[in-house]
Amino acid sequence: MATAPHDSETRPRVLVTDKISQDGLDLLRGTATVEERRGLSPEELAAIIANYEALIVRSETKVTSSLLLQATNLKVVARAGVGVDNVDVETATKRGIIVVNSPSGNIRAAAEHTIALLMATARHIPSACSSLKAGKWDRGQFVGTEVKGKTLAIIGLGKGKTPTALVGLSVARMANGLEMKVIAIDPYTSPEIAESNNVMLMPNLTDILMNCDFLTIHTPLIASTRGMISKTELASMKKGSRILNVARGGMIDEIALLEALESGHIAGAGVDVFTTEPPTADGTAAKLLAHPRVVATPHLGASTIEAQENVALDVCDQVLEILSGGLPRAAVNAPIILPEEYRRLQPFVKLVEKMGNLYTQHYKHPYQTFDLIYEGEICNITNTKPLYASLVRGLTKEISSAAGINIVNANIVARERGIIINEQYSRESGAHSYSSLVTLRARPTRQSSQDRGIATRTAALTTPAPTAPSDQHVISGYCSEARVFISRLGRFSTNFIPEGTLLICHNYDSPGKIGVVGSVLGKAGVNIKSMTVAPLSADTEGYVEGEALMILGLDGEVGSEELKQLGTGDGFFSAALVTL
Repeated sequence: MATAPHDSETRPRVLVTDKISQDGLDLLRGTATVEERRGLSPEELAAIIANYEALIVRSETKVTSSLLLQATNLKVVARAGVGVDNVDVETATKRGIIVVNSPSGNIRAAAEHTIALLMATARHIPSACSSLKAGKWDRGQFVGTEVKGKTLAIIGLGKGKTPTALVGLSVARMANGLEMKVIAIDPYTSPEIAESNNVMLMPNLTDILMNCDFLTIHTPLIASTRGMISKTELASMKKGSRILNVARGGMIDEIALLEALESGHIAGAGVDVFTTEPPTADGTAAKLLAHPRVVATPHLGASTIEAQENVALDVCDQVLEILSGGLPRAAVNAPIILPEEYRRLQPFVKLVEKMGNLYTQHYKHPYQTFDLIYEGEICNITNTKPLYASLVRGLTKEISSAAGINIVNANIVARERGIIINEQYSRESGAHSYSSLVTLRARPTRQSSQDRGIATRTAALTTPAPTAPSDQHVISGYCSEARVFISRLGRFSTNFIPEGTLLICHNYDSPGKIGVVGSVLGKAGVNIKSMTVAPLSADTEGYVEGEALMILGLDGEVGSEELKQLGTGDGFFSAALVTL
């Protein structure tokens, strides 16, 4: 999309501080003045950043808050890759600097690497190669298995924003070409997308583990996925099955996997990622590396020439688009709104995203249809698209690269995920005392499939939002200056700040329950930073005397044994962790 060169004094200046493919930089040079300056110290970079309209980095350069405060002319920071951990996105957003990345540039590479490990484990290729190079000719020792007709189970079909940018779906398409049967679990992938890719969606993790010959994981590492494949899960898999991980280390219990390999229950493993990288010499990962039935690579999922070129071309093209006044395809932040409305909306943007994220982690069987209900003064804001985008981002955060979702692509993401959002407005405050209240109401989908992803702006309600029936899930919240609070969670009235690691216990509100929780956590060395007891709301259907929630803010990791002990204890219905 390069245009005719501009006069050197009017051409925008682009600073590149990390190694970027020359193909991308050549694209920029047609319109902008590109300067490559690698190895700059933070002080040197801060001294010159005011001279540039665009900054392109990989992972080496740290784009800190102090640096961005010096970037008086900067319009865009482009990260040539997926993650933006090295960019202070919050400061960039406040200063109106767009941050872009390339969430789909390495999808093909990661999918191909998964298939490569699948085939390598099935045919013992690394061991056979090493044996032959050692001067042996032992064909009988390396008899493999064909993958045709075998069942591949995929945990997490999505890790991007479009069907072509989904690692799990890309793996599924390749497996179809190998004539494998593909099953998967992903509550946010619509049945239509799965069916069109010859993928059979399964209702739960147990079902796919019991029925697979190969298992591959493509989800982010969060509190609910850490250690998700452990001793119990491995034992439920068929004897002789194989497991692959090209996503993130820590989702497979490495000790349990090693034991399953040594017992022969698991026939092989293809591992590209580890809990500790690089693995320590005396750690469990090192023992996995040494196991004869493990094919291991040093986090090479995205390491291809093509992937590096793809991300460079992608971000450079977006930089050109932004510098010419257009909109990016993969903006991590989205300050594309009038400054005064953006400022007023900021606390609610944070609140709604937290509500969506809390919903996906708290409710085990989430719905796909949502009413986003605004009450009070917030209804006077004419543009609530950032709140819609924040809800989509929160709902999909646990299963996708949600950081790239904004008002530009939120509708597209919602449609692909089969999510329906209806925005409703009531300027009356009703029974509550908050100046503005936001309620997220999830309910079973009744609309036709073609309506999915469509947000409707309902005419202003004359009365506050009605009480939710028992088949609906409700979360309400409000803002106090810059702080956000949850005032209702399901059937329970509460008041807590949705931040950090929270333990949510559903129990009878009877003497001794707080002591039980404190004792279990204390023995595990977990500190309780805050605690809220939430009684049933007065308007709750299906009232049970004494039923309550305990919401505890924690400092420390709670293991699966402690969760099981709390969730099955006398007088407890359940216990679950959420990380916000």
